[in-house]
Amino acid sequence: MAVALSTLVAEADRFLDAARIADYCPNGLQVEGRPQVRRIVSGVTASQALLDAAVEAEADVVLVHHGYFWKGEDACVVGMKQRRLKTLLANDISLLAYHLPLDLHPEVGNNVQLARQLDIQVEGPLVPGDPKVVGLLGSLSEPMKAGDFARRVHEVLGREPLLVDSDALIRRIGWCTGGGQGYIDQAVEAGVDLYLTGEASEQTFHSARENGVSFIAAGHHATERYGVQALGDYLARRFALEHLFIDCPNPI
Repeated sequence: MAVALSTLVAEADRFLDAARIADYCPNGLQVEGRPQVRRIVSGVTASQALLDAAVEAEADVVLVHHGYFWKGEDACVVGMKQRRLKTLLANDISLLAYHLPLDLHPEVGNNVQLARQLDIQVEGPLVPGDPKVVGLLGSLSEPMKAGDFARRVHEVLGREPLLVDSDALIRRIGWCTGGGQGYIDQAVEAGVDLYLTGEASEQTFHSARENGVSFIAAGHHATERYGVQALGDYLARRFALEHLFIDCPNPI
């Protein structure tokens, strides 16, 4: 079957409630391609590698978490940006991107989907009432050592995580996929035993050590693979479309 591009975009916007969320980039349709959609290719980032794979897969739409046109970005269409846009336009492929709306969503969001992968029970937002902090709080069914939980992360995500171990058992967990290391202080205030995110900064080590919490950096890319897959699956079911997730490995 096929669906109109405008119908697909409208449903994705509605489902994620994208219009209400202030973000660092435009959410929704970023590059317009052919008017009818039969096949969606999803991926974490609209890199050249993903675009080339989408062309090979004869995609009509590329659906990503990390798209283009970020605040503060040079607006000139040159170099890498020119090559990426040329690939989309020359092949009449649309680019559909959702950043914070995909982090926040209670069903297909990156944070909720990562919790399902790691068997964490979601309890609520990391910072209640602050929509700018997209992380969550939750707990494990039974206390365990941080090293054992890090092994679970490794097994699920297929990437060796960075672990700062407080040597205490963990049960209460805070997390924010991607580049959420700056929220460790809010996690400490929320009383977590462990904070998990994608990346780490130099000062993150000291915050974890001096506040007596464990910390895991499991990879920006690795922690954000699941939301876009879930959204692609939802749209494919909704409109009887083909959906293919393509993972372009990224060690960061």
